[in-house]
Amino acid sequence: MKMSRAEFVNWPNKVITLMGMSGVGKTTLASLLPKTQWFHYSADYRIGTRYLKEPILDNIKVQAMEQPFLRDLVLSDSLSFRCNITFQHLKPVACFLGKIGNPALGGITIDEFKRRQRLHRQAEIAATNDVGEFIAKARNLYGRAHFLNDTGGSICELTDEEAWNTLASRSLIIYLKADAGMEKVMIERAQADPKPLYYDEDFLDRHIAKFLALKGLTGTDEMNPDEYVQWVFPHLIAHRRPLYERIADRYGYTVDAGKVLAVKNEQDVLNLISGAL
Repeated sequence: MKMSRAEFVNWPNKVITLMGMSGVGKTTLASLLPKTQWFHYSADYRIGTRYLKEPILDNIKVQAMEQPFLRDLVLSDSLSFRCNITFQHLKPVACFLGKIGNPALGGITIDEFKRRQRLHRQAEIAATNDVGEFIAKARNLYGRAHFLNDTGGSICELTDEEAWNTLASRSLIIYLKADAGMEKVMIERAQADPKPLYYDEDFLDRHIAKFLALKGLTGTDEMNPDEYVQWVFPHLIAHRRPLYERIADRYGYTVDAGKVLAVKNEQDVLNLISGAL
């Protein structure tokens, strides 16, 4: 959605979509918008609690059944499982995605990894298409004047036109752009604590081939899962940067993510956004 600064300031029921790599400040900005006035919609939360809920629980059951004692309890329906997913705690989603590589090091096979990646992509499209429904719920059911859509870092990988039309027609899309210094910090974090990630399948195939050649390996089952994530993360940032920029140019606006550090309250958030229009 394109609009002038004056239109945004006078917009009685603001609907904002924040996008950018994980760590650029989306959740920080969201935390400054009072929930008495703003409905906070998290795509990752919706994915974990709605669209990947069953696959996540099935994966937990598979892991439990590897233990003979737990296997008997699972098969006899003596145990029930639930995930404590919150906006700030999305680890079950990450654990489901997993890391590709040597099973002895906690990795999963290429076929299983791609199956989970495809499920995540479908879930992200569905969660994005749900935004319109939740905008209506926010006003009619919960009585919130404004709506914030906090997207996942992989939103830029979606090529589904319906999903993007949903966001563009119903919300002001703001891209929080990291500068070189912030990207360096993000890479350092990934090196210290490599986490499961979503990858576009073409990107994944090309970079696995490069990694195998670089390390002299014959297959993904020989890969160290953490080492691959550490190696590929800078490439992922470089790959996603122009995708975000293209989306922002077409549908929305760009904000310097470095300015998030100076934001202290709701009015600061609104001023930061209106300054980009």
